[in-house]
Amino acid sequence: MAARSNSGLAYPRRHPDHGGMHTSMTDAMGTGKPEQGGAIPGVAGPSYSLWRMPCDSTPVLVSVPHAGRCYPLDVLAALRDSDEAQLRLEDRHIDLVAKPVAAETQTSLLVAEAPRAMIDLNRSVEDIDWGMVRGAGMRPVRHSIANRRSRNGLGLVPRRIPGMGEIWRRPLEKAQLEAWIAGIYTPYHAALGRELERLRDRWGVALLVDLHSMPPLRKSHPQDRPAEFVIGDRFGASCDPGLVDLAIRYLANHGRRVAHNRPYSGGYVLDRYGQTTRGIHALQIEVCRGTYLDARLDQPSARAGAIVKLLGGLVRMLGTEVGSMRRGERVAQAAE
Repeated sequence: MAARSNSGLAYPRRHPDHGGMHTSMTDAMGTGKPEQGGAIPGVAGPSYSLWRMPCDSTPVLVSVPHAGRCYPLDVLAALRDSDEAQLRLEDRHIDLVAKPVAAETQTSLLVAEAPRAMIDLNRSVEDIDWGMVRGAGMRPVRHSIANRRSRNGLGLVPRRIPGMGEIWRRPLEKAQLEAWIAGIYTPYHAALGRELERLRDRWGVALLVDLHSMPPLRKSHPQDRPAEFVIGDRFGASCDPGLVDLAIRYLANHGRRVAHNRPYSGGYVLDRYGQTTRGIHALQIEVCRGTYLDARLDQPSARAGAIVKLLGGLVRMLGTEVGSMRRGERVAQAAE
């Protein structure tokens, strides 16, 4: 098994219907080599890549925290079923949608290279299940908002997946956890915070679009048609409601089924960076994997191009609206 990277040949199996997606998306980011930082322990490569667009282009940053595919060999060996864990934990190839969207809209883009199996960047650094860490000593367990996800098995380092159970063959060493936090978590959030502050300093306002993908939602009854997109804003806490309404209307007017906050309202990233009183807004977009992946929800399909076009239009419209907020000119956008 070889380590897998977002920027390298991630998978030996390529579908003919990609339409040259990987190459065109890399080229679409322009001349630009990304700023890269952090380090994935066990792999000679960065833990994140940031394409920083010119300050005067748009006050929007797109972030992709869960699409990393650069797995150290020892991590793959430690997973009970590495193929299934990767398929279930990754926001599979949503970075390959985000790159052309960012390029076409001249929007800054932050992509995690490290896999979610090692560190979930949408969790608090305190959301740790210490029962899976060897050498941590006895720690009092205090149930709080900070560790609520780890109690369900999906904390800072995922432990259990519904339908799979425990994903690791053995406990994680404390020193290993500390290295993952230092090399992956801390640099990613430092880069995310800096870029948002840079945009806000230039525009007086900034919008973070935290891009994820979700498995197809289950039908609640035989005639149900579940949402293909879920817009999350922490139930109104992380983003201006006008921006959220604009996003929902845009998707609906393009014939897409869209939900608001259910079943995904956003996580730690929105809690931390959505600071509306400071002019920093944050929303999460969940994209159904069935809209851009093949039947196995594994590789990009021919439908991915339509999702790129759809999201590109959404990001462009949101950028225009956020820019008008700076000037106090809240322009009513046509969402057709």
